[in-house]
Amino acid sequence: MKQLVKKIKGKVKLEIITGLHIGGSSDNVEIGGIDNPVIKISSKEKQPYIPGSSLKGKIRCLLEQIFGASKVGGNDEVNNLFGFSNENKPSKIIFRDSYFTEESLELLKSSENLDMPYTEGKWENVIDRIKGTAEHPRQMERIPAGVSFDVEFVINVWDNDNEVELKALLQKGMNALENDYLGGSGSRGYGQVKFGEIKYSEINESTNWK
Repeated sequence: MKQLVKKIKGKVKLEIITGLHIGGSSDNVEIGGIDNPVIKISSKEKQPYIPGSSLKGKIRCLLEQIFGASKVGGNDEVNNLFGFSNENKPSKIIFRDSYFTEESLELLKSSENLDMPYTEGKWENVIDRIKGTAEHPRQMERIPAGVSFDVEFVINVWDNDNEVELKALLQKGMNALENDYLGGSGSRGYGQVKFGEIKYSEINESTNWK
């Protein structure tokens, strides 16, 4: 690996099939506010978003499970694309933070069925199996099902890389994510997602990537 020869941009829609919770800070929750908020943009409107680190980390984790790696960095093929700091291998893939599509943003703004701007609240509790009673109720904030996000990533292709293999590995990880979950509380039904078709474009010298 001596020279960066190409940058490839990928764009894809990510549909939320079941409510999504990627936790944010609860330091400033007001009395009577929701217990477990989702992460939001630090702006006036405070729109929820999907951090690039959440997508990258989950896809990497699933790929390592598929290849039988017992720990992070345990598979050379995954390390080649996602990087591994312990071996001084830089990541070849960059995930941008993802934001609502324009259509989803308008849908949420006009909805009369949400508990908060852009999101819904869902009550969770623990069941005492002896008494059969609910305990420790808490409210989870979720991005509602049926909306979509614009996902963008960049793959850096070096002189010793096989571009087709890099794309195939990423697709394998995305397919695995569709059959798993993103964010928290996946075992309780949260975070099922579905990707659309990836649209690739090459970033070349004419678009000032060097």
